[in-house]
Amino acid sequence: MKKAFLFPGQGSQFIGMGQELASQFEVAKDVFSEVDEALGEKLSALMFQGDIEELTLTKNAQPAIMAVSIAILRVMSSNGLDLKKIDLLAGHSLGEYSALCASGVISLRDATIVLRKRGIAMQKAVSEGKGSMVAVLGLNSDIVNELIITSKCDNYLIQVANDNDPSQVVISGEKKEVEKFSDFLKEKNAKRIINLPVSAPFHSPLMKPAALTMESELRKINFSNPIVPIIQNVDLSVLCSTEGLVDRLVKQICGTVRWRESLVKMANEYGIKNFFEIGPGKVLAGTVKRTIPDANVLSVGLAPHIDQALEMISD
Repeated sequence: MKKAFLFPGQGSQFIGMGQELASQFEVAKDVFSEVDEALGEKLSALMFQGDIEELTLTKNAQPAIMAVSIAILRVMSSNGLDLKKIDLLAGHSLGEYSALCASGVISLRDATIVLRKRGIAMQKAVSEGKGSMVAVLGLNSDIVNELIITSKCDNYLIQVANDNDPSQVVISGEKKEVEKFSDFLKEKNAKRIINLPVSAPFHSPLMKPAALTMESELRKINFSNPIVPIIQNVDLSVLCSTEGLVDRLVKQICGTVRWRESLVKMANEYGIKNFFEIGPGKVLAGTVKRTIPDANVLSVGLAPHIDQALEMISD
């Protein structure tokens, strides 16, 4: 059966993530040491035993989640995984950088530094308290996009940030517009609207200053062609070379994360049956189950899951 690795995005972080891996596997410990060295600070200490509010700051959460994903992957590789046997990779938002690192497109050091810069740029793009994000349950992205138009909300100040699965969409934008649209959705049979504890309106047009900053930073990096093809968030293109990569990563900052469509493309066009979530948490596994009910999915975040995943991959 064809297989894909998925890499989670922001929101999957928790205190203690990666600590078990570092204590059991030298290759995982080396990943966290390399990340600490690249940043010039002990991000691993924050991850293992720090304060959750500080870890959740986007400048910390982005490189931290990537580090856990790469640590898991390197443990798997040291235990016999041949990455070339995996058919596709994909990552949710910042997880796309984890996928790029996993596939050899970007070094761990460069990924760490650029994600720290990405986090800072995204936080600085909008004044604190000006933006917000909400998860909308029970309506799909097509309906929500139509409702944005009919609600007469300013579509420069609000948009679908994440199309996660057929029943979950995230809206992002200027706080007052998001609040107005949330009230409108309550009248349109949305099952539930959840305010997300985020520090900025990610994946909205308000992130344009961050996109401009990141274009400059990304063009300084030497990228290599991927070992395994990667489906990119912003336009569903399959990355087999570095051509157009920077442009798509820049567009991703303000653009919608087309996750549901990515999963459908992997299943329908590439015949992917087995999905492995590589990193902390189980958020992506849930989106797979709701989007492709007959798929096999495993979240690989702890040592026992690694053994299980390797067994499934070898079958």
